[in-house]
Amino acid sequence: MELVIVDVPPDHAGRAADIGKLIRTLRPALTAEGFAQFAAEAHGQGLVFTAAYDEDSRCVGVAAHRVLATSRGRLLFVDDLVTAPEVRSAGVGARLMEELEERARRAGCVRIELDSGVTNHGAHRFYHARRMSIAALHFARELAAE
Repeated sequence: MELVIVDVPPDHAGRAADIGKLIRTLRPALTAEGFAQFAAEAHGQGLVFTAAYDEDSRCVGVAAHRVLATSRGRLLFVDDLVTAPEVRSAGVGARLMEELEERARRAGCVRIELDSGVTNHGAHRFYHARRMSIAALHFARELAAE
């Protein structure tokens, strides 16, 4: 499959349709309006949406990522990485990860980090196949709305 990898800017006319649709397959509770709000706020925090388009100009994968300075060193953090269900295992996710690795190197990052849900075993196999290791546990606590 031939892919074109591009960053999708905040003012891109198809951003919600292309990127939002895929992100919402990963985050089903996220509404279209919620995606728009999230994308606008996160862009201000450095989030970049890098999309993979196929030869028919369909968005078939997206990586949401940002470069962070941390006490562990500069890193590229992947907020979300998702491939369209109909093209999973066709190399889209691998191509996006290659792109992220190159960007991380150019940005002077010491590593790529991401979180993956504990029951997402398919994603775990994908990340292990790319020589990623489980380096930490991520703890979370929901806060009650007031």
